[in-house]
Amino acid sequence: MTTEAIRTLDPVTVEIIRNALTSAADDMNATLIRSAYSPIIYEGGDCVVALMDSEHRVLGQSAGLPLFLGNLETCSLAVEEKYGRGVWADGDIWVLNDSYLGGTHLNDVTIFAPVFEAGDVIGFAATRAHWMDMGSKDVGGSMDSIDIFQEGFRMGPVKLVEAGVETSVVDLIRTNVRFPYQTIGDMHAMIAALRMGKTRMTELVARFSLDQLNAARDEIFRQTEVIERETVLGIADGVYAAEGVLDNDGINLDTPIPIRLTITVAGDTIDFDVRESADQTVGPVNCGIAQAVSALRVGYKLLVSPHSNSNGGSFRPMTTQVREGSVLGAVAPAPCQWYFSHLGLLIDLVSKAMAVAMPEQVASASHGDSMIITTAGFDPRFGRNFVTMEGTVGGWGAWQNSDGESAMINNVNGSLKDLPIEMLETRYPFRINEYSIRPNSGGPGQWRGGNGVVREYEFLADCSVGLWFERSKTPAWGLFGGSGARGPEVVINPGRTDEIHTLKANARKVKAGDIVRLAVGGGGGFGDVAKRSRADIDDDITNGYITKDFAKSHYGY
Repeated sequence: MTTEAIRTLDPVTVEIIRNALTSAADDMNATLIRSAYSPIIYEGGDCVVALMDSEHRVLGQSAGLPLFLGNLETCSLAVEEKYGRGVWADGDIWVLNDSYLGGTHLNDVTIFAPVFEAGDVIGFAATRAHWMDMGSKDVGGSMDSIDIFQEGFRMGPVKLVEAGVETSVVDLIRTNVRFPYQTIGDMHAMIAALRMGKTRMTELVARFSLDQLNAARDEIFRQTEVIERETVLGIADGVYAAEGVLDNDGINLDTPIPIRLTITVAGDTIDFDVRESADQTVGPVNCGIAQAVSALRVGYKLLVSPHSNSNGGSFRPMTTQVREGSVLGAVAPAPCQWYFSHLGLLIDLVSKAMAVAMPEQVASASHGDSMIITTAGFDPRFGRNFVTMEGTVGGWGAWQNSDGESAMINNVNGSLKDLPIEMLETRYPFRINEYSIRPNSGGPGQWRGGNGVVREYEFLADCSVGLWFERSKTPAWGLFGGSGARGPEVVINPGRTDEIHTLKANARKVKAGDIVRLAVGGGGGFGDVAKRSRADIDDDITNGYITKDFAKSHYGY
């Protein structure tokens, strides 16, 4: 870096560059969403993008799924570790969806490319998005897979494009998925987002010079690290712990999966240790180490720097300890299809563990899981096969001076949106009979937990349904005297002679006229229940958040 670049760097230029990098990532994300073929991307926003510097450190990352926080760089780093730094070439694009490298399930595909200027690598652009089908044994993904080979086509890191020309990997993808037109369309949308990122980055270099861009980067990273270390330094030194359980792994239905967290604060450093969590499971609730670290970063960021964007200076006070071979550090051939359930729990456990040290920053637990329903089959209206997958919203926990929010996506999914009823009923052969707030599902407290929702599907054609609902054994807990929330419930054909209650199901056959009724849990309450004001209780009753009987039994009102 030249002395002139450093000399001319001023706070205004740093802020312009900081915001330009964030805007560049937002432009990438908009390109991807507007170009995508699948509703889960263009309606739901199940994607994330980032720009990184030449050392794979994040410069700008779009709003998206927090669960991908700070782990896109593991994909480009995996290329260098395998092939060396000299492998990068202008015009090449790489792809990776390996669960043990990227940390997630095979449906989350990462596509990334180097950014060149004057013959040198100056950074990387990366995108990740959910592809609806990767050729798993069941359409869209299996709820009962017992190894990674049942979960679909596993790639990477391999070249998707070489010197601007698509490689045979594209044909391999096309022939290994059930919906090639849609999948390849999403792939091209991701590539378009990469091109947008490369354009924006080279524009910044042309405007400011690479030296000044790097100088601003270093100052942004420095500021972020200083802010985070000061915050950690303000936390009392000590060892803090919390634990909870998942209901099961989808195979051994009577065996809960313990997740144990120990946090150690010493000065301006904080360590997160999950090595005492369960061994990797037979069923598909495992994740790679990269994803466990990412979830811990979300928990850290919620408390340490919630108001600042993530970048290469983030998380420097933080260390993590994850055991290989555990449910949070899976190794082949462990299945990973529903990798996120224990990560939502883990994020809540960070707040639970730190509650005594940071009572004004923590929130009670949320409903905690994505609460997935998948539907697949043949749509006679259009004469074609289909698959769709939805996360169902629920209640978030209350915190000091605020009730929890109702009908929110879970904490791992951030800006992911529930799919609009109008779109679902137009594209797929089912009707949404009800979509409503689930009263009495939030935990009582001085500040009430948010409520979950009820969502009822009536099928208009024979289909298969997959269900992955969690957190019935560890529903959202309250803090500081607040009470816990109701957990999830799923009923198939309620009130009929063939009524069934189940939280998990794999490719279950349903017939035209069948009903699936989903009820998602709420968030935990915060503070002494006896201190909730009568005015707030009256408002809750008036707005339908609680019933009069609930108010009497829980608040004595």
